[in-house]
Amino acid sequence: MTSPPTTAGATHVEVRTGAYADSVTLLQVSKDVAAVPGVENVQVAMATPLNLDVLASMGFDLPATTPNDMVVALRVAPDGDLAAALAAVDAALSRKTRSEERTEREPHRTTGSAMSDSDADLALVSVPGEHAFVEAMDALDLGRDVMVFSDNVPLEQEIVLKQRAAERGLLVMGPDCGTAVVGGVGLGFANSVRPGPVGIVAASGTGCQQLMCLLDAGGAGVGAALGVGGRDLSGEVGGLSTREAMRRLDQDPSVALLVVVSKPAADEVAADLRALATTLDTPVEFALLGPAQPDLTEAAEKALEALGLPGPAWPTWGRGGAEAAGSGYLRGLFVGGTLCDEAMLIAAASLGPVRSNIPLSPDLALDATLTADGHTMVDFGDDELTAGRAHPMIDPTLRLEHLARAAADPSTGVVLMDVVLGHGAEPDPAAALAPAIRQAKDTARAAGRGLPVVVAVVGTEDDPQQLSRQAAGLAEAGAEVFLSNAQATRRAVDLAGGAR
Repeated sequence: MTSPPTTAGATHVEVRTGAYADSVTLLQVSKDVAAVPGVENVQVAMATPLNLDVLASMGFDLPATTPNDMVVALRVAPDGDLAAALAAVDAALSRKTRSEERTEREPHRTTGSAMSDSDADLALVSVPGEHAFVEAMDALDLGRDVMVFSDNVPLEQEIVLKQRAAERGLLVMGPDCGTAVVGGVGLGFANSVRPGPVGIVAASGTGCQQLMCLLDAGGAGVGAALGVGGRDLSGEVGGLSTREAMRRLDQDPSVALLVVVSKPAADEVAADLRALATTLDTPVEFALLGPAQPDLTEAAEKALEALGLPGPAWPTWGRGGAEAAGSGYLRGLFVGGTLCDEAMLIAAASLGPVRSNIPLSPDLALDATLTADGHTMVDFGDDELTAGRAHPMIDPTLRLEHLARAAADPSTGVVLMDVVLGHGAEPDPAAALAPAIRQAKDTARAAGRGLPVVVAVVGTEDDPQQLSRQAAGLAEAGAEVFLSNAQATRRAVDLAGGAR
């Protein structure tokens, strides 16, 4: 179904039956077309239920589709050129097709066939969550470790995979293992950190990244980071992969200090891992988030002390001209689930209950609007918000929309955000976020309110986005910027009245 591409100031919705491209490719196509002069809105996406909801929320009228169809939706300004925009779509998709045609041979279609043609000892699985189990099990059956980058994998399947791996002395990293360093090579969303004597076991992606970047800033290097998935330390999974990862790093002579980092863990699992640590030859530091537990910055400082390094003054940017907060609530808008957890733990101790889509207790859960009358923190990287769309570390669209809503809400007093740099993440996050922060402040100012914005930037100078460049851009837009998420949260809490 195609609208005639002839009229300026028009809306065009086209269904391309049987056409397919992966979500990351289509995100880049959409970004390329959005840069065409006169284009107001554009979304090129597969017709999954979630994508159709997004298109409908953008005001596009949609015909009947199936999930195997590609939808091209465009809206141009009165002085725009719809034909030029459609030509840009075709050109971007054509570049992708030509790239595929340059492949010298037919790619393997299953993990099993790929591993049978390779001597690799680690398989990386990155497919839609409903298909990840079969591919990961193929790797285990062939005697290989597996890193499951895929999210939205059912818990019961994760348990089966990890039980099978434990029986065979293998390691399952994930599901939803977003960050790892194996053999000195970063996998997934990995930061560029100096090599060194620290080995990390991480039931947390962005928690691992925060720890690596703090250690790097403190002069300590990381030689290995084995992600095990955010549910590994739950009572249901029982830390199966964490145990195997700890044993492996203990046997690595290059690892002088082992650090275990996790989202809030089940008490009994945490106790068992601490007991395991006493049997290892390598010293172990724990960074298990929870009430009365060290935050990630404190854990990094303890690790540096254990290595004989002084604790640094963690860098900040833009602290000079902070505006006063209005009377209102703290709104946290996060791309990292562990960073959101850490912020909620810190904020709740001073401000009281914090509502969230990943709440610290079930009674504090947000509804589908992701808003509430009170302090709120949203993890935009949660599985429910990434089904059918790119992770917010790649596509910031959803979070930017909520930033604009928070700025327009008179009950918002302070905004707290994170930005996570590294390979695989958005190439220049400040390019989109800095203008959005300026607009948010202008919106509040026009209503007679102040709106402080506090940002934690997790990254290093050697990351492709460059930590100092990103931080300076956000500070120039009026944000207070920290390397430490814990310090950023405490500053936001102070601005929201927690210190009083």
